[in-house]
Amino acid sequence: MNNAGNEAKKRSAGRYLYLLVVFFLTLTGFAQMPIFKRYYIADIPGLGWLAQFYVTHYMHYLFAIVLLAIAGYWIADYWLTKNRRGRLTVSGYVRASIVFAIIVTGALLVIRNLPDVVLSPNLIIFLDVAHLGLAVTLLAAGAICLILKKPWVL
Repeated sequence: MNNAGNEAKKRSAGRYLYLLVVFFLTLTGFAQMPIFKRYYIADIPGLGWLAQFYVTHYMHYLFAIVLLAIAGYWIADYWLTKNRRGRLTVSGYVRASIVFAIIVTGALLVIRNLPDVVLSPNLIIFLDVAHLGLAVTLLAAGAICLILKKPWVL
């Protein structure tokens, strides 16, 4: 197979990995709120783990690490090959900015959980709401870009 075919396969695999990671981050993020137990979704056979806070919490951290790895790879790939493969579109900048903001708010929420770190209650509430709002915004932006067929890069 030629180099262009390998590049397309690599991009496609990266896209599916990103979508899988975002799906599980969304699922485990919402599962940390008691909505799956409250609305009996966790009672569906095979979904009982969604009601286990520590399981979903650690899974969320694990998938966040994978998201950081993907973001790091894509940033390095973009900066190292940007002259060969195009540039970010407006929708790419919007979604990349949202992902960056999610990473920043998520990192601050992780720091909050460290011993001897004290953040004001108002800042914690702001970070929680911002992180959740940004996640929903990313899902909405992804859906809009999917419907309108707006790619990340040209």
